[in-house]
Amino acid sequence: MNLTGTLEDDGRTLVLVRRFGVPIDDVWASVTESDRLARWFGTWTGDPASGTVLVTMNAEAEPGAPAPFRVDACEPPRLLAVSAEDEYGSWRLSAELTEEDGGTTLTLRQMDADPKTLPDTGPGWEWYLDRLVAAVEGGEPPSLADFDTDYLPLGPGYAVLAQ
Repeated sequence: MNLTGTLEDDGRTLVLVRRFGVPIDDVWASVTESDRLARWFGTWTGDPASGTVLVTMNAEAEPGAPAPFRVDACEPPRLLAVSAEDEYGSWRLSAELTEEDGGTTLTLRQMDADPKTLPDTGPGWEWYLDRLVAAVEGGEPPSLADFDTDYLPLGPGYAVLAQ
C-alpha cells in the first residue's frame, strides 16, 4: 500500500483524493446521508439545517460517543465542510466532489493538520477513504485488522511528509 496524502498550504492542509466509477450523486449520498455514511465511517443525528449534527463513529473497535460537528458549508453535490473538536484535537474538514466522464473525484482536505499527529491521522484517513470506496463501489471495506497490517505502516511516511 502506498501513501496517497499530500500537504498543501505550507504543510498545514492534508489532502487525499479518491476516484469513483459512479456519478457524483452516489458519492455525495455516501458522504452526507446517515445510513450511507454508516457503511464506512459513522452515523449522524440531528437537523443539518440547525448548523450542527451529532456524529457517532462506528468503524472503530469501540463506537465513539456522539460528537457535535458543525456544518460550515453544504453545497450539494459538490462541497461539504465540517468542523469538530474531540479528545484527539480540532478537525476542519472539507469534501469536494467533481464529476467527469460519469465518474467522480473526491478531494478530502484536513485543514490545520497537526504535523505531530500526521503519522496517525494520515493512515486513518487512507483507511476511511478506502472504506468509502468499498461502500460506494460494492467491495469489501478494509477491516481493523487491515488497518494494523496495511495502513499503520504508512505512519513513518506521513512523519517524513510532515517534516
